[in-house]
Amino acid sequence: MTRKFLLEDPAKPQRTSHNKATGERIEDALLALTAEAAVINHDAVAERAGVSRRTVYRYFPDQDALRAAIWRRMSPPGGMPTTLDALLDGMAERFRKFDQHEAAMTVMMASAEGRAARNLMKPDRIAAFRGMLSEATAYLPEPDRRWAIAAIQLIGSGFAWREMRDQWDMKGDDIAVAARWAIETLLADLARRGSRPLSDGPVAPS
Repeated sequence: MTRKFLLEDPAKPQRTSHNKATGERIEDALLALTAEAAVINHDAVAERAGVSRRTVYRYFPDQDALRAAIWRRMSPPGGMPTTLDALLDGMAERFRKFDQHEAAMTVMMASAEGRAARNLMKPDRIAAFRGMLSEATAYLPEPDRRWAIAAIQLIGSGFAWREMRDQWDMKGDDIAVAARWAIETLLADLARRGSRPLSDGPVAPS
């Protein structure tokens, strides 16, 4: 009978327990390589971290796991927000974390590797934002609902952080104030809008 491990990458060891310090060492190496716009793979991470290729595979079994680890390391605890309160209340912490990893975030927002990492999370991101904005956009028909949700997601994203930092010399706390104001302004419009299409423009307060 063929054993399962023979069908997998021979560099990957069988499951063993993880050591927190080793995992952080590997993630530090991953972050450093990202900031340098270097090639991200198990061999490069192993060399930078000073561990074996087998060890990196034990913590991150494939390329997608490496990409997910980059975002997890650069994001606040708790991961992607799933409620409006979490999105708005966590915005300052999120943008501060981006400030802390400025070099890596800049690369992630501009590189093919960064795009691959972002797209890896696309299904979860779409589901989270559709869920948190389901009530606010309940009366909008498609595709207007999708457009409204997309605009709000963009304002709270790393792209908004990058542009306000690069073009307006803003820091995370300032970006959070501006982004929260913009999102709350859109939410107020949605509360007045009902089913009127976005092409009608903003709805004036009554």
